[in-house]
Amino acid sequence: MKPQLSIAATLICLVMLFANGQPRMANETPAGFETRCGWFTNPTPANVWLYDREAEWTIGVQGGHQVSGDWPWPKFKRGQWVVTNAGDHGYGCACLQLRVNKQTHEVIEIKSSRARPLTQCRQDASLKKWNRMLK
Repeated sequence: MKPQLSIAATLICLVMLFANGQPRMANETPAGFETRCGWFTNPTPANVWLYDREAEWTIGVQGGHQVSGDWPWPKFKRGQWVVTNAGDHGYGCACLQLRVNKQTHEVIEIKSSRARPLTQCRQDASLKKWNRMLK
């Protein structure tokens, strides 16, 4: 009887562990969301990207892909946003909790965002390749 009980307990644990199709680690974000940090840029109306250490992520392109819904724009404080075009268009350093399509590099959904000091992106060696694009 003990081997059957042991097998049953193991099966129950496996079912609980894989209930969402894959095991989840304690620090993993639910539903495919991940945190990405880097240069958040809005050079012109309806054009928005996030440049992180891995890629250029399209949040919105005028006449093309746009993240749907009302998503949380990072709240940049004075000195955290560099204006490069008419109005308030420019760039800043931010972290976004989002879901992405890794094949197309399009952002599917944004759950949250937070601004960071510009120095955090400027001093991040993995983001230096994007610096020339921001000027």
